[in-house]
Amino acid sequence: MQIALANYYDERQYVKDLPQACDIPDLYSFAENGLGVAAFENEKMIGFLCCCEPFDNAFRATDVRGVFSPMGANAAVSKNRSKIYTAMYQAAGKKWVRTGAVSHAICLYAHDEELQQQFFRYGFGLRCLDAIRPMELIDCESCAGYDFVELTKDECHLVYPLHLALYRHYCESPFFMYRKPETLEEFIVCSMQEGGRYFVAKQNGKLCAFVKISVPGETFVTTGNTYRHIRGAYCLSEHRGKGLYQNLLNFTISALRKEGYTRLGVDFESFNPTARGFWLKYFNAYTNSVVRRIDERITQLRL
Repeated sequence: MQIALANYYDERQYVKDLPQACDIPDLYSFAENGLGVAAFENEKMIGFLCCCEPFDNAFRATDVRGVFSPMGANAAVSKNRSKIYTAMYQAAGKKWVRTGAVSHAICLYAHDEELQQQFFRYGFGLRCLDAIRPMELIDCESCAGYDFVELTKDECHLVYPLHLALYRHYCESPFFMYRKPETLEEFIVCSMQEGGRYFVAKQNGKLCAFVKISVPGETFVTTGNTYRHIRGAYCLSEHRGKGLYQNLLNFTISALRKEGYTRLGVDFESFNPTARGFWLKYFNAYTNSVVRRIDERITQLRL
């Protein structure tokens, strides 16, 4: 936990918006599943690489089993850092393949370029980024002709057509990520279970953009009562380039700030050029998750 906390504070030097942390969340669950490894030198731990339990339909967009090492579940000392990770992945990867997991995902800090290069050499590619910003207004021109409101729980079904448009966007090049669209009933149930809040932009009473805000994120900095996370966002193409979405975010930020929230986060795929180009203008990335999908036939061998 001390090594993981030191790695976190290394990243915090680059991303000042990250909150202070006195400790790393409980790591015992990662130790107990038997899928992690640790590196020692002269009986002193110098690194560890753990993962969550294997899961099917990795990234909800593949038909294979995967594993994921989230933020804080892997760390190493600064000396010989890439060599330590090289040895740890070689040992951990063997364990992961034995479970049938052929999609391997590891969350690295965004500014740890040494490790990113090492994993690229191991056949990993960048997949997902987490980013954060203070709950402060974006500097932008006001946008006339639009109304901004938060929908009530009984109105969340109004977002469904834009939700489907977002899923169609997932399928386009170079995104190429197919996720089976939810039915309207499934969409409503999921929104209720997540406690999602929808802030929308309207023109002449018609919804043209939305941002979904919820409590959970995928890193340990998303815990606590001062953080909220963007879990869905979309703007119809004919309304882009007018400053509409910046104004929708400002409306959302104003509402959340009044409720005492101080940080806003978002995660997005690196191969979604629309999302990457927009979010990195206003948010600071602090994680880069890298992914490798190995040949499924390797699981037929006894390793």
